[in-house]
Amino acid sequence: MTAGERVDRRTRGRRPGHRSLLVGVSVLALIAALLAPALAGASVPKAGGGKGQKIDFTADPPEGFKARDPNAPAPEPGTVHQITLHATETVLEIAPGVKQEMWTFDKTVPGPILRGKVGDTFEITLVNDGKIGHSIDFHASKVAWNVEMRTIEPGEELLYTFVATKAGVFMYHCGTAPALHHIGNGMYGAIIIDPPDLAPVAHEYVMVQSELYTAPKGGVADLNKMLANKWDAVVFNGYPNQYKFQPIRVEPNEQIRIWVIDDGPSENSSFHVVGSIFDKVWKEGAYLLQPGVGGSQAMDLQPAQGGYVELSFDVAGLYPFVTHKFSSASIGALGLFQAGEVEMPAGGASH
Repeated sequence: MTAGERVDRRTRGRRPGHRSLLVGVSVLALIAALLAPALAGASVPKAGGGKGQKIDFTADPPEGFKARDPNAPAPEPGTVHQITLHATETVLEIAPGVKQEMWTFDKTVPGPILRGKVGDTFEITLVNDGKIGHSIDFHASKVAWNVEMRTIEPGEELLYTFVATKAGVFMYHCGTAPALHHIGNGMYGAIIIDPPDLAPVAHEYVMVQSELYTAPKGGVADLNKMLANKWDAVVFNGYPNQYKFQPIRVEPNEQIRIWVIDDGPSENSSFHVVGSIFDKVWKEGAYLLQPGVGGSQAMDLQPAQGGYVELSFDVAGLYPFVTHKFSSASIGALGLFQAGEVEMPAGGASH
């Protein structure tokens, strides 16, 4: 079976003639199609233009705001996981009073957090419910880019199958050219593949760091802002400072695990919890620190890197978590753990 025949069988609802865009194309042309769509004749979605809306980092979220659930999901039961994700463009509130069109998986930014074990098979059906072409790329997979990661047009769907052969917390994202524009507009998420020796803990959380690029109200963020690294906020789980307003509740002396991934697309991370020390650090598939006399103060991550840290809080109180690149922490990458019953600061509420 040729690669082209395999694509036809795995892509449903494809328009006639679409397959010819990739059949017989050189490797260099494929790379150009990913990074520079104009070179390959692909259409570039119109950006919102302008500088975008201003984010007030002192503003409270609107009444009824609920922070995204930071708890890590349990691994999917069984060994074969059939999951459907819908790609669409959706107007979301990305900061207090700031609404704009985001490109999403399942209408959330980040997309759903998925989880499984080494050896599991994932059968992901991507359905394009949007108005422009989209795709998906799982960093947890070893598959041909020009097959599973192909762009599908509105109304089409694609089956993406892979076996999880390596443990880690991996990024997934839209890879449609220009990939920077699709990721920068919200099409990213995380999948956790548990290492076999993962020990039980009292709580597990997930923090996906990313940037926000604002657009004119209701519009789409400008690709040129992303190319120039002109982000307007750096956030955990899609919304600035959300866990400052709704801290994550734990108890003193509980061992907690925090899965952290930097989905970027462009800014790095130095994940740190103020007032505690990591006693275990697992980064990019390897242990950097195991319990003993040593401790770690931060886990450094470049875009598309991830891992987990473990720690506990010795006494009741409030414990901020940030990226220790404070220029990013000052524009949204900040939250709180609440250990025990403590008085909350103004604007805070128990989560």
